[in-house]
Amino acid sequence: MKLLHITGPRDDIDRVMDAYLSKYEIHFENAAASLGGLVDVRPFAGTNVYKEAFSKAKKMWEYIKDETAAGTEKMKPKEAERIIEATYGLSEEIMRRQEELRVKRLQITELMAQLEPFRRLDYEFRRILEFRYIAFRMGRISRDDYQKMENYIHETDHALFYECHSDENYVWGAYFVPAVYKAEVDAVCMSFHFERVFIPASFDGTPDSAYLEAEHALRENEKESEALRTKLRESLNRHRRKLAGAYFCLERYCQNYDVRKYAVCTKPQTDAEEGGVGEYYILYGWMSERDADAFEREIAKDGQIHVIEEAWDGHLSGAVPPTKLKNPGIFKPFEMFVEMYGLPAYNEMDPTIFIALTYTLMFGIMFGDVGQGLVLAAGGFLLYRIKHINLAAIVSLAGVWSTVFGFLYGSIFGFEEILHPIWMRPMENLMTTLMLAIGFGMFLILVAMVLNLINAVRAGEMGRLLFDQSGIAGIVCYGFVVFCVALYATGHAIPATGLIAAFLILPLAAIFLKEPLSHLVEKKGHLFPEGSKVMFFVEALVELFDVVLSYATNSISFVRVGAFALSHAGMMGVVLTLAGYESGSPNLVVIVLGNIVVTALEGLIVGIQVLRLEYYEMFSRFYRGTGRPFKGFFASK
Repeated sequence: MKLLHITGPRDDIDRVMDAYLSKYEIHFENAAASLGGLVDVRPFAGTNVYKEAFSKAKKMWEYIKDETAAGTEKMKPKEAERIIEATYGLSEEIMRRQEELRVKRLQITELMAQLEPFRRLDYEFRRILEFRYIAFRMGRISRDDYQKMENYIHETDHALFYECHSDENYVWGAYFVPAVYKAEVDAVCMSFHFERVFIPASFDGTPDSAYLEAEHALRENEKESEALRTKLRESLNRHRRKLAGAYFCLERYCQNYDVRKYAVCTKPQTDAEEGGVGEYYILYGWMSERDADAFEREIAKDGQIHVIEEAWDGHLSGAVPPTKLKNPGIFKPFEMFVEMYGLPAYNEMDPTIFIALTYTLMFGIMFGDVGQGLVLAAGGFLLYRIKHINLAAIVSLAGVWSTVFGFLYGSIFGFEEILHPIWMRPMENLMTTLMLAIGFGMFLILVAMVLNLINAVRAGEMGRLLFDQSGIAGIVCYGFVVFCVALYATGHAIPATGLIAAFLILPLAAIFLKEPLSHLVEKKGHLFPEGSKVMFFVEALVELFDVVLSYATNSISFVRVGAFALSHAGMMGVVLTLAGYESGSPNLVVIVLGNIVVTALEGLIVGIQVLRLEYYEMFSRFYRGTGRPFKGFFASK
């Protein structure tokens, strides 16, 4: 990634953006913030004089955008503004009427929504309004509160509630009460959260007739609106090439104006007309090395634009490169998981390929079944091709590994008599399955520690490299424990006490003294932090205990990999038992439904559990995810 300082005459900025920058992905930085301390620069001030014209262009574009796909004309902003103003003048009356119809349509729709629940009230509004001694209230109330209000009305002899409509949440209706009791009943009903609905007093007839009248008015409104839309479209189509050109021109200009918010201008030292130095703009922006090289080649012969580039070395003045993930197509869907945790910093390795390989592998181990794996692979693939959902692609790739381990386990749709296992059946080797899962987890933890070494070297953090719990000290300590466990499990003798002291006690001591040792190798002044040294040693001891405990808990946590391999076989065994498989005449419907339920439920649970292992047991050891996203201002080429 390269940071480009782009400068040129102030009035040339639009040409530069149109001719050059719009072809590349560039992440702009706020130049005013970077150069705010200089007295000779100021923010790029200016008013978007074409904002109103573009607003009018957008209104007209809505009517013809599907009919102007080809052949637009190139033009300058002034010419585009003139065309828009002229065309808008010809169609302004129609659009004004369209807006009136739209507002009226909203009013009618709102009125119909008010009237619809009361259509069963077969009495004229006008006559109800003429009541002198009876008060009424129309509205709605929640079902829970309706029971309370209904009990109240039944207990009193001076109120009547007429139910007009109801659904699962509300009851609509009207209550009638003698005028002398109006205040008392209103207070009680309001305490039950009765929500009043106000119907305009201008209606003749019943609510149903008023609703039908409004429905007719809505149809007439839509008919007139469609006729005006057709007339306007025909009028605009006569100028569609010029109108499209003007629209795209003003759109580009307005977009260019947004870029000015990131720019600063130099103050003119003398009058430019007298041959002095005029105003210049300055833009800061990040480009990939490939785009930056192509951009510089393109502007090489343009004397109006000057570029200075900086390759980030970790010491630019507050400028930290944004992160733009770049992975092979098959791994790109897994970028979603990385982004959920946090983007890698610029000098941090991208863990996308790591999570893609480990996630799908563990998913297959935990959910090994040929038939269900093929269903996940095919279903995910089709959904990804149709809807382009990244999660569907992940499910498809995980389904491939499920199929592979289905062959290794000899399981197809839960049946274990059809295929001979290439490796073993988990249910027949319970302890082996669980121990192998823990061993596999230990291996992955060691891999995560190695990745932490790479990130520490990239970040130039020697303390993290040497003394971190996932650094060299941690690898020596944890790796020696894994080695001893492997020796014990295979019946070999455990190393002598001297080796245990060298490979276990010394690394733990280095982790215990991580902070002062890090300060020593990185030459950061005082070895110990300010404050009581006693408190430092107490805190370091607690942290060391937590480190040792995390080694154990993280390792044991991987037992779930084997446990889910066992649970899958167990769940499918239950399905086959319920289907009467052992009787020789199984119920196919139960088998099919059971496979659907197990595939959906266990697939979801396994997917979540694997992601948990990725984040808590592995990512936490080597990955920080403190990067910020690359936001290309212009569309990619």
